[in-house]
Amino acid sequence: MDISNLLVSKDISIRQGIDTLDKIGKKIIVVVQDKKLLGVVTDGDIRRWILKNGDVSMSIDKIMNKSPKYVLIKDKDNAENLLKQYKIEAIPIVNDKNEVIDIVFWNDIYQKEFSYFKTSNIPVVIMAGGKGTRLQPYTKFIPKMLLPIGDIPIIERIIDRFLCFNFNNFHITINYKKDIIKAYFSKEVSYNISFTEEDKPLGTAGSLFLLKNTLKDTFFVTNCDILVDANYSDILKFHKKCKNKITVVTALKNYVIPYGVFNLNDDGSIKSLDEKPNYEFLVNTGMYILEPEILEYLDGDSYCNMTEIIYKSLSGNDKVGIYPVTDGAWLDMGEFESMKNMIDKLDI
Repeated sequence: MDISNLLVSKDISIRQGIDTLDKIGKKIIVVVQDKKLLGVVTDGDIRRWILKNGDVSMSIDKIMNKSPKYVLIKDKDNAENLLKQYKIEAIPIVNDKNEVIDIVFWNDIYQKEFSYFKTSNIPVVIMAGGKGTRLQPYTKFIPKMLLPIGDIPIIERIIDRFLCFNFNNFHITINYKKDIIKAYFSKEVSYNISFTEEDKPLGTAGSLFLLKNTLKDTFFVTNCDILVDANYSDILKFHKKCKNKITVVTALKNYVIPYGVFNLNDDGSIKSLDEKPNYEFLVNTGMYILEPEILEYLDGDSYCNMTEIIYKSLSGNDKVGIYPVTDGAWLDMGEFESMKNMIDKLDI
């Protein structure tokens, strides 16, 4: 592959590094000077910086690993062993001048994603009971989860992403046009799938009450209209390491104000002017990891959104954390414009 798009200068900002990661769709960029290896930056380095509330306008060398693992071209056959030994997803290949000439990726060798855990016993709950009113008139005839992104329904794309990390146990909560959904899945599949039927709309969390006797251990929850390009095994690892009761997968959204913004002194005079400033916000993607005791906050089979559960957990002093991903790693099809964006991003 052409690695030129993965090579960046140490003078770029962290924000520019995030943009580069989003454009290339890889989890690593290599920092070079005159093609010589200076360091690497992974999505994990960016995630740790975001969690420290770090300023993404700072130089990328602030977060780069200055002593990365690498392989000399003459030892390239050893790259596979190093990926295994150090549990890393990519490793640069350099020549005798320390110039980066290639990068070896885990999934290029093993044709599968890097996984930290045995995940087949971790349940995945897909919330698909809603009417998808923002996508009418399509959803008047087809349930939202079966709307095609390209030629593949969004629900299959969601499941396929989990299958990449060996998740195998899926629960789908359904209500609107549930017979069509069950008919679609009457075909033979390679994973375990069950359906939980709502008698009435229960929101983005209420139907978890119906699974209370099933969900006895850590489990994923995801909306049926989003895709997150991240290592789901790593999200699980992060959740366990932090001992969270809930981990919310968030996306770093960058907004540019297309005007000059004034800052004022106490007397109302102008203190400064920021021309077209950038602001970053961490927004909810609609994917979560929960511990089963969180289900105790559900009051029967009544309407409840996930935000209510988060509020209750925070009020109960439960540890609630976030796992940030870049904006480009989150694809949403909840509305027509975002649905078109998803198709464009997946290049289909």
